[in-house]
Amino acid sequence: MFCFSLLESSCFLGMSTSTSSLKGSTDIPVDEDVKSSSPSKPMVRSRVWNMVSPEKLLYKQPSVLVGRTDVVTVTPWLASIIWEGTFDPVLVDNIYKPMNLTIATTVFAVGKYVSFLRDFLETAEMHFMVGFNVRYYVFTDRPQDVPSVNLTQGRHLSVIQVPGSNRWQEISARRMEIIQTTIESQIRREADYIFCLDVDSKFHARWGAESLGRLVAVIHPGYYDQTRANFPYERRPASMAYIPMDEGDYYYGGAMIGGFVEDVYTLTTVCRNRFAVDAGNSIEAAWQEESHLNRYLLYNKPSKVLSPEYLWQDFKAKTKEVKVIRFSGVIKNYAEVRPNV
Repeated sequence: MFCFSLLESSCFLGMSTSTSSLKGSTDIPVDEDVKSSSPSKPMVRSRVWNMVSPEKLLYKQPSVLVGRTDVVTVTPWLASIIWEGTFDPVLVDNIYKPMNLTIATTVFAVGKYVSFLRDFLETAEMHFMVGFNVRYYVFTDRPQDVPSVNLTQGRHLSVIQVPGSNRWQEISARRMEIIQTTIESQIRREADYIFCLDVDSKFHARWGAESLGRLVAVIHPGYYDQTRANFPYERRPASMAYIPMDEGDYYYGGAMIGGFVEDVYTLTTVCRNRFAVDAGNSIEAAWQEESHLNRYLLYNKPSKVLSPEYLWQDFKAKTKEVKVIRFSGVIKNYAEVRPNV
């Protein structure tokens, strides 16, 4: 047996969801945003987990000389970038499953997007966090249309009714607020980690504990081979999502946010507040929540980055770097499913 201690403190102090301290300013240090979004009471206890590998577990010997050479597997701030071939699923599962973790998974099925929910849930049951406790939180304005899906032991589904909208941009903008308030009222007591995913997607292959981390982001499949000059960041200085032309690491997809429940809580609180400031100034960021997410992650680096394997697009041909497509947005007619295009 071998083990090392993984200490990840999960207590934050002093939170306010008020936007009054942000109004009238477009140059507030991000660290101050994060301070003001910390909860007034510890949300969950500090965690000390031992990364214990069972005795006599057989797996392929790792090497420091042989591995993926066609892609980068670590960020400049030393966060892992997860690709096929960079982890051993047998070893990862045997370390994480005994921890008895619960993974929250939020998904918005508003309006006609509820039609994607069955495929999302059925493929998640086949590929997403198999063998772990999973709690799905489905936000919808059509609870009567939520399909009945057989869930395996240890997996549960909660339906939470939310209002609809005549603009998909408003639905997008409200997601941060709804996730934040649901973490406060419910999720923080029920889960260790959380993934916020898009419903118009399917799982195609393993998505497991290799994706767990304090704050997890995914590289957008449309921009992983581009330079920052081509990233669709919000470029207007008046917006709270503004990123200057000479800054930026990667372009992260808004279809996946993950991490410790309390870290995602902080992220959603900051982005919600920044949304409110922009709205007060009659500004809508270029790509709504995705723009605010990219701004946040530029200055609050993710502790783990998922490769485009974890957020592909069905209309894109598979590339040589992407050995496995794990999760992918389905092809759809936006005119049919969105209230406005």
